[in-house]
Amino acid sequence: MNKTIPNAEFYLRTLYETAEKEKKYKWSLLKTKELFSPKKIIIFSLPGAFTPTCSTFQLPGFEKLYNDFVKQNIDAIYCVSVNDAFVMNSWAKQHDINNIQMIPDGNAEFTRKIGMLVEKNNLGFGLRSWRYAIICENYEIKYSFIEEGFEDNCDDDPYEKTKPENILKFLEDNK
Repeated sequence: MNKTIPNAEFYLRTLYETAEKEKKYKWSLLKTKELFSPKKIIIFSLPGAFTPTCSTFQLPGFEKLYNDFVKQNIDAIYCVSVNDAFVMNSWAKQHDINNIQMIPDGNAEFTRKIGMLVEKNNLGFGLRSWRYAIICENYEIKYSFIEEGFEDNCDDDPYEKTKPENILKFLEDNK
């Protein structure tokens, strides 16, 4: 994995209000430097929105523990997935996610550049992200948590190191 956050572009659907007070969505192109402004953040990535482990444990877990992460001087938490903006927004809405910033990496550019792109053809997923989490400060990766077994078409979906509880404990123990 790289030592710094790679430069990438993200296509997001952002909500805005018109002059007539009507709420609409528009496409926003944000680059790494704009999105991950110089602060202390957690980025976690997973194979896909609406998948069982990601939807049942990982995403809701980070949302639930958000205030505990803030107490550990984390400024923001980002969920990156090789999905499009429509999927990521729907997934966040379904799970009532209010604190985690959903980052669609539909072209897998960020995931490829950070070195976590894998084939999941054995599940019909195509190219996806391996499950990982990183703690970054001012674009520098300080700590990384990568699930065991990193390989294309892995039969397993390991989920231990990237549990929000484990990352929170790491932060508490390493103040």
